Amino acid sequence: MTALLTPTPDGFLRAGEPHLVISGALHYFRVHPEQWRDRLRRLVVMGCNTVETYVAWNVHQPSPETVDFTGIADLGRFLDLAAEEGLDAIVRPGPYICAEWENGGFPGWILADRSLRLRNRNPAYLRLVDAWFDQLIPVIAERQAGRGGTVVMVQVENEYGSYGDDTAYLAHLRDGLIARGIEELLVTSDGPGRQWLTGGTVEGALGTVNFGSRTLEVLAMAREELPDQPQMCMEFWNGWFDHWGEEHHERTGEHAASELADMLSRRMSVNVYMAHGGTNFGLRAGANHDGALQPTTTSYDYDAPIAENGALTPKFRAFREVIARHRDLPPLAEHLDALGLEAVPTTLPAEELSIERTLALRGTERFTRRAPVHPVPPSFEEVGLERGLLRLSREIEIAVDVRGGRTEIAPLKLYDLHDRAWAYVDGVYVGAVGVVGNEQCETDPATIELSGFADRLLPGGGRRTVRVDLLVENLGRVNFGPRLGERKGILGGVWQSVRFLNGWEVDPWPLEDMGAELAQLLAEAPAPAAQDGRAVEAAESGTATVLDDALPVLVGSSFAADGPQDTFLDVSGAGHGVVYVNGYCVGRYWNIGPQQSLYVPAPLVRAGRNEVLLLDLEKQPDRLALATGHRFGGAA
Repeated sequence: MTALLTPTPDGFLRAGEPHLVISGALHYFRVHPEQWRDRLRRLVVMGCNTVETYVAWNVHQPSPETVDFTGIADLGRFLDLAAEEGLDAIVRPGPYICAEWENGGFPGWILADRSLRLRNRNPAYLRLVDAWFDQLIPVIAERQAGRGGTVVMVQVENEYGSYGDDTAYLAHLRDGLIARGIEELLVTSDGPGRQWLTGGTVEGALGTVNFGSRTLEVLAMAREELPDQPQMCMEFWNGWFDHWGEEHHERTGEHAASELADMLSRRMSVNVYMAHGGTNFGLRAGANHDGALQPTTTSYDYDAPIAENGALTPKFRAFREVIARHRDLPPLAEHLDALGLEAVPTTLPAEELSIERTLALRGTERFTRRAPVHPVPPSFEEVGLERGLLRLSREIEIAVDVRGGRTEIAPLKLYDLHDRAWAYVDGVYVGAVGVVGNEQCETDPATIELSGFADRLLPGGGRRTVRVDLLVENLGRVNFGPRLGERKGILGGVWQSVRFLNGWEVDPWPLEDMGAELAQLLAEAPAPAAQDGRAVEAAESGTATVLDDALPVLVGSSFAADGPQDTFLDVSGAGHGVVYVNGYCVGRYWNIGPQQSLYVPAPLVRAGRNEVLLLDLEKQPDRLALATGHRFGGAA
C-alpha cells in the first residue's frame, strides 16, 4: 500500500497534490464521548484538515487483565467520527505520551515490579509494550487512509530525545508498528534542537519538531538538522497548562497567530497543541518535577483556541484568519450554522447551592474497617491501586518527654512520601504533610509533629497506646523527565523515635470508582448529619493552626436542570478533594488555585435533580455554586 502523504523537500504531497497539514490536537480521553463530534466540528470550523490524538495506555488497560475500547476509550469510534467530518488523523500511540497525563500514559500497575525501567530495550518492558500494541495497533491500522479510513500519520514513541538515546528501542517500536500493519507515514517528534533530534529520531520515520515561539529560528535549525524533507511542527504550543499553586497561564491570540502565520507562509505543516485541551477527568492529571512535585490541575484548557467547554475564543478567530489565507473557508457565522454549532455553548444559569448534608467520614465503616496487614507500608502499585488514597492504620505507643520546660511527643517521620499524607491519632486530626502545590521545600522525611497535641493525646502525661491512621494521596505520577515511572505511597517507611514501625493495615481507596459507595454512606447518615468536628488550635512552632477533627468530610448538594447542559461548579469555598456529579468523578480541586471551579459537561447533567458530592480532606466546605465559566485564583 502506498502512503497517502508523501514527503518531499518542498513539502508534503497528498495523493500527489501539494498539501499543508493543518492539524489540531484533541485528545478523545479528555472529552466526553457524546461531545466528540461537536469538538471535531469546531476543528473543521477553525480551518483544520487534520486532527491529532495521543493514545493513553492507562485509559485502555486499567489492570493487567482488562483491555477496554468502549466509552471514553473507544478510539475506533473517535477516528471514525473524524473521518465522517472530513478530517485526516494523526495518531500517536506511544507507549509514552507525556501529555501532562498521569505517568505519561503508562498504567501504574506495570510499576509493581520495582526493577522495571521504562522506555528502553529491556526485555521485560518490551514484552509489556508488545502485548499492548497487539491489542491497540489493529484498531489504528484498519482505519488508515489506504484501507478506507483517514489515518495518514502514526508516530513512533514521543519526544524520546528528551529522555534517552536507545536507538534499538526506537527501532523495535518502528518495526513493531510496521509488523502490525501500519503502512502510512511514520514520524517522530522532538524538541527544537540537535540535542533532542539526535536522541529521538530513527531511520524510516520522518522527524518533526515541537516548539511554541521563534518559528524562523526553528525553521533554520530544522532545515540544517532535517534536510531534504518537509518541515512540520508536531506540537505548536500556543498556550500552556497549569500546575496547582501557580498562576493561570494565558497567551494572546495575536502573539500565537503571528507564529502560526510564519509557519504556514513558509510551507511548514503544523499541529496546534492544543486546539482543544479538554479536561483531566477523575484523577488522571499528571505532574512535573522541577525541584519539587508540580501536580497538574484538573482543567486542561491550555488556553487553547477552543476552550474547555467548546467556546470559540479570540485566539480561535485569530488562528482562523491566518488559516483562511491558505484554505478556502466560508464566513464564520455561515460555517457554524452549517454544522449546527454555537460559538459559545449555553450553560446552566449561575446559582448558589445549598449544602444539604455533611458526614465525618472517619465515623464510617469505610474508614474503620479492618484491612490486610503488610509488614511495611506498600506502594500503591504493590496493592493494585492506580490512583486515589491509601489508608494505613496501626497502634503505636506514645509518651510525654519534658525537655527544657517543653512537653514533647516524638514525631512520626514519613520517609520518601509520594505525595501527601493526612494523619489522625485516636480521633485527633494532627495535620497534613508532604507536597503543597509546587513549593520548593524539603519534604523528606515528611514530619508529623505530635507535641502540639500533648494536652489532648496525653493530658495526664506518661505513656499510652493510640491508633494512628494515615491517608496517603497520589497527586499524579510524573509524566516527563528523569523521574518518569515514580511509585506512590510511603516508599521509605514510617519512623518513630529510634526505629521503623512495621505491620500496617492497608486499605486502598480507588476514589474514581467510589462515587456510588460514598453517596450511599452520605444518604444513610442522620439528617442533619453529625457535625462532631470541633475547631482545634494547636501551637506548632509558636503558630496556631486551625484543625478539624471531623476531617475528611463528605458533603452533599444538588441542582436542578431541564436537561443536559454544561455548567461549572464553583468550589472556591472548599479545601482539597474530589467532586462527583451524579456519581461520576469530575476531578480534583484545591483552594491553592489557580483553578477554583470544575467544568461539568452537559452529558453528565440530567433532567431533574442532579447530585453533587464532595470528599474534602482539608476543610468543611462552606459554599458551593454553579457558575457560567471558570474561576481562577488562590485561597483567600
